[in-house]
Amino acid sequence: MNLIGPRRLIFFSVLVFLLLSVTWEVSAIFASPKVGTVQKVIGTATVVRQGKTIPAIMGLEIWENDTLRTDPNGYMGVVFSDDTLLSLGPESVLVIDKFMFVPKQGKFSIVLRMIKGTAAYLSGLISKLAPESAYFETPTASIGIRGTKFVVKVEEEKN
Repeated sequence: MNLIGPRRLIFFSVLVFLLLSVTWEVSAIFASPKVGTVQKVIGTATVVRQGKTIPAIMGLEIWENDTLRTDPNGYMGVVFSDDTLLSLGPESVLVIDKFMFVPKQGKFSIVLRMIKGTAAYLSGLISKLAPESAYFETPTASIGIRGTKFVVKVEEEKN
């Protein structure tokens, strides 16, 4: 009786199972849940996610680590899952460095980093429930948000 065939089949079945298990675990670790949604776009705006540029359209999900960009004629409005409102003006670049809104576990954090351009910000529940966990950073300053609204303009550094 030749057992080479069944042994190979079992070996390859186990190998495929292990590879799929590892792939699913890695995907789950690196998956970024939705943190907000694009609510308004005027002109040209994009979202850069994991190195890929996606045209911004109404209803597009926004994820942690996304970079939001507007062209010279572009505007974008985003509503985050904690009801934070963010509007970007023309020629703006903003990175969502961190976002966590898990009220049942008491986990709150929002860190937005403005690279250039203009933004209007109206704080949501994170700033109200955990004001020490909300930050808006620029190349020259970091703002701790304590339940407020503001407008910021960041100009590109000229060498």
